[in-house]
Amino acid sequence: LITQAVCEDRQKVKLKGFPAGRLRVSTCLITGCHHSLSHTHTHTHTHTDRTGTFGRVFLVKDKKSRAFFALKQMKIPDVIRLKQEQHVHNEKEVLTEVNHPFLIRLFWTHHDERFLYMLMDYVPGGELFSYLRSRGRFSNATGLFYTSEIVCAIEYLHFKEIVYRDLKPENILLDGEGHIRLTDFGFAKKLSDRTWTLCGTPEYLAPEVIQSKGHGRAVDWWALGILIFEMLAGYPPFFDDNPFGIYQKILAGKLEFPRHLDFYVKDLIKKFLVTDRARRLGNMKNGADDVKKHRWFKTVDWEAVPLRKMKPPIVPKVSHEGDTSNFDVYPEDDWKKDPVVPQKDLEIFKNF
Repeated sequence: LITQAVCEDRQKVKLKGFPAGRLRVSTCLITGCHHSLSHTHTHTHTHTDRTGTFGRVFLVKDKKSRAFFALKQMKIPDVIRLKQEQHVHNEKEVLTEVNHPFLIRLFWTHHDERFLYMLMDYVPGGELFSYLRSRGRFSNATGLFYTSEIVCAIEYLHFKEIVYRDLKPENILLDGEGHIRLTDFGFAKKLSDRTWTLCGTPEYLAPEVIQSKGHGRAVDWWALGILIFEMLAGYPPFFDDNPFGIYQKILAGKLEFPRHLDFYVKDLIKKFLVTDRARRLGNMKNGADDVKKHRWFKTVDWEAVPLRKMKPPIVPKVSHEGDTSNFDVYPEDDWKKDPVVPQKDLEIFKNF
């Protein structure tokens, strides 16, 4: 069997229990299916889509419907060793609650004596990161399209009192038509006030996260400013050879824009990358409405965006539902030989 995976191009820092190179997963949901048995009884394994620190994502096919799914499989001992129990539960809680055209949705969870499983839709178009790297940078119009769909996704999550905390090109998938799906909700969390958990990717961390001041949903708008810059420039605004150098530059807040950037998009980025959360665009009284009214979005029909009526600038080459050509190939190892987990550890996931 061939293993499909997307390599970790960007370092995730180890902050208070978060391992470097934490698993990034492409996850999605198809509704209307009901499974009570282990995936080994109902699905045929075809490829391994991605691998990570304590888990991997398989491409599987339903034996009855012949539909393709993404099956996330996580080693229970590694989840516990890396102190990721709460984040696994958070991911399930968040994905169970959301239902939006630009978000991956969870479909089914299960555990046996070795692994945790999450069954989701398979999104064959690959990561936005791959298209950005192959092109170097996106045009203003292309960046505007993706930003518009992301704004709608963030607005929905915040309406549900969910902070995403992991926005970046690697976590944005394209479906067969070219529309986005946000994936990897391992850092997402239901949040009524603030949280002090330190997590994320260095280039995308907001100042309040770095300074451990407690943070809320405003971090997603900061990350969107970083993402827009990276999409249009081809590189993030704050970068260095090591994470601490990146943090220093983020806290210094000095922005240097490429000359080709549109005046209005530069203004938008500046308003997202405001250290004072009370003045950060998207986090003020009118929330996402303030973002939508910005001049850069003057050509956007916001009613059409969530209906997927905007024409995607990039349509992935997908020959069939189970096409894996938009993911890199990796050798596969055998996880079936992993030891059985003690009962006391299984108790942690009894409701999973």
